[in-house]
Amino acid sequence: MAGSNPPRPPEGTGRTGRVLGSRQLAALLPDAAGSRPAYRHLAQAISALILDGRIALHVRLPAERELASALNISRATVTAVYDLLRESGHARSRQGSGTWTALPEGAVPRDVTRRLEPPDTTIDLARAAPGLPERVLADALHRVAPRLAEHAHTPGYHPYGLPELRAAVAARFTRRGLATVPEQVLVTSGAQHALTLVLGLLCRPGDRVMTENPSYPNALEALRRARLRTVPVPMTDDGWDVEIVESTLRQVVPRLAYLIPDFHNPTGLLMPGHERARVLRAAQRSGTWLVVDETMADLALDVPAPRPFASYAEPGGAGQVITVGSMSKTHWGGLRVGWLRAPSRLVTELAGQRIATDLGGSVLDQLLALDLLGREEELLPQRLERVREQRAALVAALSERIPRWTWRTPPGGLSLWVDLGEPIASALAERAMDYGVRIEGGAYFAGEPGVFEQRLRIPYTTPPDTLREAVHRMAATLAAGLPIPSADRRPNWVA
Repeated sequence: MAGSNPPRPPEGTGRTGRVLGSRQLAALLPDAAGSRPAYRHLAQAISALILDGRIALHVRLPAERELASALNISRATVTAVYDLLRESGHARSRQGSGTWTALPEGAVPRDVTRRLEPPDTTIDLARAAPGLPERVLADALHRVAPRLAEHAHTPGYHPYGLPELRAAVAARFTRRGLATVPEQVLVTSGAQHALTLVLGLLCRPGDRVMTENPSYPNALEALRRARLRTVPVPMTDDGWDVEIVESTLRQVVPRLAYLIPDFHNPTGLLMPGHERARVLRAAQRSGTWLVVDETMADLALDVPAPRPFASYAEPGGAGQVITVGSMSKTHWGGLRVGWLRAPSRLVTELAGQRIATDLGGSVLDQLLALDLLGREEELLPQRLERVREQRAALVAALSERIPRWTWRTPPGGLSLWVDLGEPIASALAERAMDYGVRIEGGAYFAGEPGVFEQRLRIPYTTPPDTLREAVHRMAATLAAGLPIPSADRRPNWVA
């Protein structure tokens, strides 16, 4: 049991805390039949789920009697399970407050500052960001030069974005199944800029924001810097547990939720349409703003490209949905052009917020984005075919050189979410730098520190030969043996 001065339990349930239902937990656990002793087997399984981010931290576990009934085991066995979890530091208890999930002391790594740019000889796998073929960029620059000259006689400030680009983005949404007018579009300096504008307008320090766990680290960093309280919702190997999403929206009532339903970064998972409709209904009931990150939506490698998330809403149900997109993943991050789609009144407020720090984006970049979007039917299939070839090369190299690692090949997106089978991700990433590979362990994508140490995100955004060489170097790193890292390597950002 906990000592005389146990940690304060999480805030109560209802609007401020979360409870993991007995049926939800039972569905995550393996069958303990035939395992002796069963209580140790179950305790190890729950600990592994916590470390893998499948069970969130600071969530109240089911009452012993309820879990015993759900698992069809004795209450004494569940009591022994909880005792082991407390002994190992994976649970905390307080009389009258129940038992909630935790991490052992010392399991949360410390931050260290890393350089933004690796050496020229290093293969950089920390950024899932493709380059743009030189010929494509040169041709686009040639075509937009006359139009840029026309803009040279104007002030060049467009807080809402170039009118013609807003119209093109709106038409693009409409073609994809979500009727949109230009007044609902704000052009931004990338998707990250769009997110920070939304957080600045809609949230205040201390507000709760629901996120997936794992999630995009730069978005998580934006939430931290805005002093918002994240409420991570664990993802499963198959995707989103919509029951947990619904219960979190109902119990916590977050101010905002940030989701990546389209070829999720880093897992590559795609949320089915019927689950999108359920999430939309739950968010509408709780009054939660949904920020839907669609930066990966066009990167459909094995399935049709998904419809916009907001198109699954019932009539009148998309009023609090903000859709964020950009050119970074499908074309080139160097353009720094993104957008958001929202109710027109909110777009006006966000443009006003933008003026305080940014009077408008680069006219040249926006003209280039307009040209590239206009050629999307020609350029995107070529890009997708290259990505498929790169994905195949990475999968083949890993299968040959490091066959004990496992993964699910995603239907789209730009990376594999690899299970290393043991918690060595930070140590591997640290030592791999000595072998000329920069890569990030799963902990960097965690909504809560200390989890996903057995995961690695490996992007397939570089040429096949480069990916094969990177896998060769990682295999050599493993063969040389890994030290126990003294601190977590957390760089300033990854893409």
